[in-house]
Amino acid sequence: MSLTLRTAASCQFDIISLGEIMLRLDPGDGRVRTTRQFQAWEGGGEYNVARGLRRCFGKRAAVVTAFAENDVGRLIEDFILQGGVDTRFVQWKPFDGIGRQIRNGLNFTERGFGIRGAKGTPDRGLTAASQMKPGDVDWDDVFGKHGARWFHTGGIFAALSETTAELTIEACKKAKEYGTIVAYDLNYRPSLWKSIGGQAKAQEVNREIAKYVDVMIGNEEDFTASLGFEVAGVSEHITGIEVDNFKNMIERAVKDFPNFQVVATTLRDVHSATINDWGAICWHAGQFHEATHRPKLEIYDRVGGGDSFASGLAYGFMEFNDAKLAVEYGAAHGALAMTTPGDTTMATVDEVKKLVGGGSARVDR
Repeated sequence: MSLTLRTAASCQFDIISLGEIMLRLDPGDGRVRTTRQFQAWEGGGEYNVARGLRRCFGKRAAVVTAFAENDVGRLIEDFILQGGVDTRFVQWKPFDGIGRQIRNGLNFTERGFGIRGAKGTPDRGLTAASQMKPGDVDWDDVFGKHGARWFHTGGIFAALSETTAELTIEACKKAKEYGTIVAYDLNYRPSLWKSIGGQAKAQEVNREIAKYVDVMIGNEEDFTASLGFEVAGVSEHITGIEVDNFKNMIERAVKDFPNFQVVATTLRDVHSATINDWGAICWHAGQFHEATHRPKLEIYDRVGGGDSFASGLAYGFMEFNDAKLAVEYGAAHGALAMTTPGDTTMATVDEVKKLVGGGSARVDR
């Protein structure tokens, strides 16, 4: 059994994502608290998936988001354009000169090393994207006139405000009307929920959104924190991953949400910031498929690994409509993305194919 995907010829885009995109300021090998210089990147949990599909896999991608109209917003736009992602659905909001009412988000992110974990300090209050609301976007134009095979959004955008959660639901419903696959990455971030109700609120919001999702994606923490499904045998520190326990959890999830056509989860056991066990499983049409397990994977920058998994998974379904290949492409792409800095992928499709085919890290000349 396969997913029912719109044909490429019937759509202007292969993927459209909805989410906030921030300016990532990266201190390199140093610390945010002591650095004197930053490298700038763009990044956003939902956007990263569209960019990965465009940049690595050559698919047509667009993003729906909003920026304050100033030079920081235009810098982020410039990064998006360099990534080949279409910006026609970006909304520009008048800047008030100081950011009292609207601004663009910044994300100060350390990569971590060894016993020092990666750390993010977001500065995203009053952002243009967080103020998006139902009615702001002409979804009939987006999904009807232009068309997309795959729509991706997630729990980061939904957590920004009550109105972004409502907009997420509006978008998912409209995408389904036009036969577009709706994919959602739970992407639980405690910092986003702690002042608005914590896990209880996260579960309330995400369980409502889940009713409209075809492809549900998460990691070892997301399904517990965002949907309330416990995974037996996993400690509060998310160690000691047993695949069978995740399979049992997924089976409970698809009973609660029979609309799920695909459920995929990455499996990460963190030995240190730079050494992780990495794998993934995917449920589709009553069967489980497990990606090649990569123990003791060396990590350079873990941020965006899950997003790159999601883009590889989407590519596998778009290109082959095969769940086993999809989870392999997702896991391989996520692994490669974590070997380079920044939120977004620097991998090529040939590198992903080589890894899926069992290739090694020997020099390629």
